[in-house]
Amino acid sequence: MYRIFAALLAVSSCASIAQAQMAASSPSSSPPYTLERALISAGATSPNLEAADAGVRAASAARTVAGLRPNPEVQVQVENVGGSGLYRGTQSAETTTGVALPIELGGKRSARIAVADSRGTRARIEVAITQADLRERVTLAYIAAVAAERRVGVARMLAEFADRGFRAASTRVTAGAGSPIEQQRADVERVNASVALERAIREAAVARENLARLIGEPIVGELDTEWFDRVGTYGPTMPASAQGTLIVAAAQADVATADAQVRLARSQRIPDVTLSAGARRLSATNDMAAVFGVSIPFPLFNNGQAAVSQAESERLQVDARRRVTLIDTEQAIASVQADLANAAATARSAGGPALAAAMEAARIARIGYAQGKFGQLDLLQAERTLADTNAAFIDALIGYHEAGARLARLTTPAPALSEAAQ
Repeated sequence: MYRIFAALLAVSSCASIAQAQMAASSPSSSPPYTLERALISAGATSPNLEAADAGVRAASAARTVAGLRPNPEVQVQVENVGGSGLYRGTQSAETTTGVALPIELGGKRSARIAVADSRGTRARIEVAITQADLRERVTLAYIAAVAAERRVGVARMLAEFADRGFRAASTRVTAGAGSPIEQQRADVERVNASVALERAIREAAVARENLARLIGEPIVGELDTEWFDRVGTYGPTMPASAQGTLIVAAAQADVATADAQVRLARSQRIPDVTLSAGARRLSATNDMAAVFGVSIPFPLFNNGQAAVSQAESERLQVDARRRVTLIDTEQAIASVQADLANAAATARSAGGPALAAAMEAARIARIGYAQGKFGQLDLLQAERTLADTNAAFIDALIGYHEAGARLARLTTPAPALSEAAQ
């Protein structure tokens, strides 16, 4: 009778596992909430993108301001009033009305425009950087949400295993084939597995809520677990070149701005000329006379050389940072490429033969324990091995997708100027 009951228990266990696998593999009634959908939603609601777009508009306005010429001045001057004798009151007043027109020399206007243009280019690159950063952030949040749901599945499987183990231990104790301590140990495993399942469910809910907050809309339906389980082929590591990437393009744009600042500082060393013309009225004779003038600053205390030295030093500093950025980016690309290859190999190993062997060992251990062929510790060890293998597989998938997201961010190509201006 005991062997018949053990066989029925083993059959029901295998049937339930097969049913769970069929349910997991069956297509859902609604399509999954994919990563691309999350990226589109985040791009439509992100305040970071709004700030970057506002920066482009501000740079465009600054370009307009840089191209404006100095405003003319209207000058009114009254002389020989409020004195004594002949100059008492306004009887000898001389009133001069004229217009002064500043004339910029040394290419100041074109130098200002060059600075504004370089800053506009930097602002447009900043939009692309913000988009790449948002894509990486959403991808990482999506990975965390999918991984949390996968951990819920593993925790639920372990809870089912623990529940079956408790029932099997209770049956063995009732039949006199096991000691009561086996039932107590199985009960402890069942309670711990139930607590772990509740914790995994809460963590999955938090990860999903965080993703929803980031993309600005609620997530309806299941996430794309097929994408999470997919590990692409990854061949030999390509040479880590940072040329043409967003990071280097931003550094080069900073150098271009520094170059324009040097040109502007040099142009400001040349004094501007102010031309004035007007008419003077002499109250004593009621006569009118033309007045012309030229005003040229005399660079006695500030000849602009210090500003040029400052701009040149800042240009050297920015160029040095560009070279550092190039080296650091290439090192980061090489490191992430290695992480991606290692994670891909680990995921294939943990999710392939290792996981299949762990599932088979756990299945045999459950059947053997129910039949009295294996001890309870053998069953617990097999189930823990299965849980560890599942956790290692999920961790490897997380590492693989996170490395892929970081590599995509590091190697994001810089947009062409015509594309960035749109």
